[in-house]
Amino acid sequence: MKFGPIPVAEAEGAVAAHTVRAGDVIVKKGAALDADSVARLQQAGLTELVAVRLESGDIDENEAATRLAGALAGRGVVTEAAFTGRVNLFAAANGVLAIDRAAIDRLNQVDEAITLATLPAMKAVVAGEMVATVKIIPYGLPAALVEQALAGLEGLKPIAVQPYRPLKLAVISTLLPGLKPSVVDKTLKVMAERLLPAGAAIIADCRVPHQEEPLAQAILAQAAEADLVVVFGASAITDRRDVIPQALLGAGGRIEHLGMPVDPGNLLLVGDIGGKPLLGAPGCARSPKENGFDWVLQRLLAGIPVKKADIQAMGVGGLLMEIVSRPQPRAPSHAALAPVAGLVLAAGRSTRMGEANKLLLPLRGKPMLRHAVEAQLASKARPVLVVTGHQQGEIEQALAGLDVACLHNPAFGEGLASSLRAGIAALPESAPGVIVSLGDMPNVTAPVLDRLAQAFADAPDALAVVPTLLGQRGNPVLLSRALFEKVAALTGDQGARKLLEEAGDAVIEVPLDDPAIALDIDTPEALRAMEASSQP
Repeated sequence: MKFGPIPVAEAEGAVAAHTVRAGDVIVKKGAALDADSVARLQQAGLTELVAVRLESGDIDENEAATRLAGALAGRGVVTEAAFTGRVNLFAAANGVLAIDRAAIDRLNQVDEAITLATLPAMKAVVAGEMVATVKIIPYGLPAALVEQALAGLEGLKPIAVQPYRPLKLAVISTLLPGLKPSVVDKTLKVMAERLLPAGAAIIADCRVPHQEEPLAQAILAQAAEADLVVVFGASAITDRRDVIPQALLGAGGRIEHLGMPVDPGNLLLVGDIGGKPLLGAPGCARSPKENGFDWVLQRLLAGIPVKKADIQAMGVGGLLMEIVSRPQPRAPSHAALAPVAGLVLAAGRSTRMGEANKLLLPLRGKPMLRHAVEAQLASKARPVLVVTGHQQGEIEQALAGLDVACLHNPAFGEGLASSLRAGIAALPESAPGVIVSLGDMPNVTAPVLDRLAQAFADAPDALAVVPTLLGQRGNPVLLSRALFEKVAALTGDQGARKLLEEAGDAVIEVPLDDPAIALDIDTPEALRAMEASSQP
């Protein structure tokens, strides 16, 4: 191919390399120059222009792009007509994009004149979505280069859409006392919406206690009818000896892999039962936002097996959202903001538990209250105060050795508000806010507290920060100092709910995928269930 300036008088049959304007005459870039165009340019006084001429053995950009696109497009992919050396490829059906990366790399390494860009491999696509584009850079190129590129694609069709199959899914939800039915209902709704593009359907909504034996029975029963089983746990999977992995093994199934290098989505379990895939869903799968669960589910819905190596290869690109609990804050401008304080309310009588003080009952080898207090101490909240009331001495003894200040509320019998008032009044003036935890919520962790604190650091004018699970507010709650004065007017057992309602849009909601923010222990049955779910 020849490229460069030529006399206008000799330009017939050439291609304009750039848009040419001469008087009232405009010849656009890439236009073929015919006799009429040449004559008009001469009449306008133009004597020279930059143009392209193909030589023997060359083919033009559109022919090259068309031939390459045809060799690239596999099942479920269609191409459009070439234009300016480009051919776009589109999905013909909903499904998962299958890419032969090695073949694509070879094509792009043939010559700088030939380029191909695609969407990421294994991305979920919908019919009509552009999945790739072939672009020839010059106006023409040697046919031998195209033949070389085509030779590397022979028999491969490296861009394809694996269509979804109309699978039948069984969803099993494990339950702990204190986990609201509405959380499970919304989880099912989110799951059904995830399945819409695939045309798959939930054929069973099974709810069982968060215990190995009943869950194993449910897995065995549902696998007999469904193509895919998904288990949503009332408590996240943290070990192969946890309830869901052990229930799968107890049902005769197999664990393929636990955990994944995708965040959100770390705590995913992939296994199979009777040759059918089973997913132990991470907490983030309760949310409609994209997470690692989607990546695996979409492949399975398209009939693509997911093995251990597949999951381990998901790390690059697997950070899907910023993790605000990291040591380095996102907003350095707020670095000078004093840390919020921590406050744990532990003054109640726990009448629903019977004669025993639930906060003193053992859970996972220590008093229940100690879990909530240790979470505060493991967070960045400082100082940490504990408000005592009923059985003051025993409560303080249960916290022996911990770096906390215990504050007794003699008026604890008046209700929760009295303890909140006492705790707020005792905070140092330097604290811009306080994270208020409940002593009977032992599964709340330090990262949850730090998420709230970071959200407040990013928006210090907020009146409060609250966590949410599927749109429902939970605990703990961060209260700004601007609300402390109003706390002093609270009475009874209303806590801070009234203040949050009055604050309206000044309350920041932090969506979390952690059932712990909605799980408190009020009854002996709830405590036994939580203890059983914690057993290896």
